[in-house]
Amino acid sequence: MSSQGNRVTGKAEEIGGGIKKKIGETLGNERMEAEGLAKQKEGEARQEAAKASERAKGKAEEAKGAAKKAVGGLIGDEQMEAEGTATDLKGEARQKANQ
Repeated sequence: MSSQGNRVTGKAEEIGGGIKKKIGETLGNERMEAEGLAKQKEGEARQEAAKASERAKGKAEEAKGAAKKAVGGLIGDEQMEAEGTATDLKGEARQKANQ
């Protein structure tokens, strides 16, 4: 499953778990409350794992872009340098979007 898919699944688990927890609290059902809390935490963890994966991808893009930019600068290839800058910025943006 993609990182985006894991984030959506995680959010659904978090919400579903929160609802189950609240119902358990309302009914005085400790087991249901605990199961809901566990599902809620599982969803939060899944979302954080997806974000970490996206941050790692962003870091790799950033490094690739910086290298391409440097090579472009060394050989005087302005297009390669610009492409490197774009990839670098894309990587930075991916990391910021997944903090």
